Amino acid sequence: MSSASDPLAALGSLPGVAESVDSVRKAVDRVYGHRVMRRRSGEITSEAALRGARGSAALSGADWALEEVRRRTDFGAEEEARTVGAALRLTAEAGQLLSIWRQSPLRVLARLHLVASGSTAEGDVVGRPRLAGEPVDEPFVTAPLPGADEVAGRLDGLSRLIIAGGSAPALITSAVVHGELLALRPFGSYNGLVARAAERIVLINSGLDPKAICPAEVGHAEQGREAYLEAFEGYLSGTAEGMAAWIAHCGRAIELGVRESTAVCEALQRGAA
Repeated sequence: MSSASDPLAALGSLPGVAESVDSVRKAVDRVYGHRVMRRRSGEITSEAALRGARGSAALSGADWALEEVRRRTDFGAEEEARTVGAALRLTAEAGQLLSIWRQSPLRVLARLHLVASGSTAEGDVVGRPRLAGEPVDEPFVTAPLPGADEVAGRLDGLSRLIIAGGSAPALITSAVVHGELLALRPFGSYNGLVARAAERIVLINSGLDPKAICPAEVGHAEQGREAYLEAFEGYLSGTAEGMAAWIAHCGRAIELGVRESTAVCEALQRGAA
């Protein structure tokens, strides 16, 4: 597919993007080559899911310690607990939706919002894009909110790109999916969590991280909400520099997720985990 018909692949020529793609690929290959992965990969996957959910929740305002997330069983008592519970449910659900993503990404997004919302939302606002005049609860993203018609059109365009496939590296595709969903905020709630869950799905489904051991959410949280939102402003700008900065930020997030899972591998190897 040519870059003219594959606009995501064209982003690979932006300054620094090829280097980010290469750096991410090398980092992922290193952790997959760790000796612990040969016999205990399931444990690494489970721990990466937990840590990824914690990181995503932190970006949405529920910055809990990892051990608190690990020990809690009740996630319905108050707002932060509901956010953490939603992040945990999304991380678990993402792995169940891989086969559907390439055929019907909008169906997957609807399912993700339904799972995130749990029993907290009422009526028919769950699992569908918002209609004109419906409010959006996404307190940390203050960019102008696109109208419902624009949201519908851009979601359709994103869906077509995903279904068509292409030659763009996983880093680029996942960064664009993440950024576009955060820009659109298509649902009434939990848009940040859904956007990061969709990023996770792309990274797994692309073959870059098939065992889901490189939690980008960890890296996004480690870089901090301020840096995350600043990089997101680059995506919103649509400029070459802004898009390249957002892709690089997402690449760094994956590398930090790799570092986290490498530390887990080392702890298991020492018998400390």
